[in-house]
Amino acid sequence: MGMIALECHDLFATWRDQARTLLGHGIDPAEVSWAQGPIDDLLAVPTALPDGPGPFRAKVPAALLSLLEQAARYRGEQRWNLLYEVLWRVAHGDRTAMLAGDRLGSELHRRVKQVSREAHHLHAFVRFVPLPGALAERLQLDLVAYHDPAHDILQSASAHFADRLGRQRWLIATPQDGIRFDGQAFDYRRVCPEDWRQWARNADDPGAELWRTYYRHTFNPARLNPDALRMHMPGRFWRHLPEGMLIPQLEGLARQGKQRDGQAVEVAGQRGKQITRPTP
Repeated sequence: MGMIALECHDLFATWRDQARTLLGHGIDPAEVSWAQGPIDDLLAVPTALPDGPGPFRAKVPAALLSLLEQAARYRGEQRWNLLYEVLWRVAHGDRTAMLAGDRLGSELHRRVKQVSREAHHLHAFVRFVPLPGALAERLQLDLVAYHDPAHDILQSASAHFADRLGRQRWLIATPQDGIRFDGQAFDYRRVCPEDWRQWARNADDPGAELWRTYYRHTFNPARLNPDALRMHMPGRFWRHLPEGMLIPQLEGLARQGKQRDGQAVEVAGQRGKQITRPTP
């Protein structure tokens, strides 16, 4: 007999209900697989979940459910299977599966950390573009942005912008999902409407050239650390940032010896203030 094949459509609530049923009927993690993408587990068979809650009852710590929900936003291999393995062990009395020192717990906490880091990237690297008056009124939007997160953090992390931008109306589109705020309420779409993507990707930023000029003039080659730059600003975000196109060029100038100048080329070429010394 093959494994039970399940599909939760990348929804934590759906997975949680499935996992509760599996747990209640004593179905071992080795006997179940959750589909991910078009290529499913070849050994899995489309078997229906058992009926009813099942005889097994387990008390699961609230802290574990919180960890599982956070880790569920991680996109990667064994996305849902790992969560069920952790849940199974804890439900059967082995709470070390929740801890970072455990093999499964270590991976669980790594995923939570990656998800948290991706939320920080959203807050740091989203660049809202203001829409011109007539278009803003027609679309009922003031600001639009395009972002490409590595994990499913858009819905959970976007409240940050409602707090920062007040009643302004804004939209963030991604390759997967999208979220819109009308100044009072959120409209989250798991599949981003194509017109949302078009508005966000094609918006003309009137301040982009000014920002690039500022970034170019304040760039300090002497302080450039390429590894640290990529750690704090991964290259996958560059194409969505106004200054992104400048970074490879500025890195090249630094490698060519401009680090000795300790300042950008444009600044180094500026004439200093002439001082007239008094005659003794």
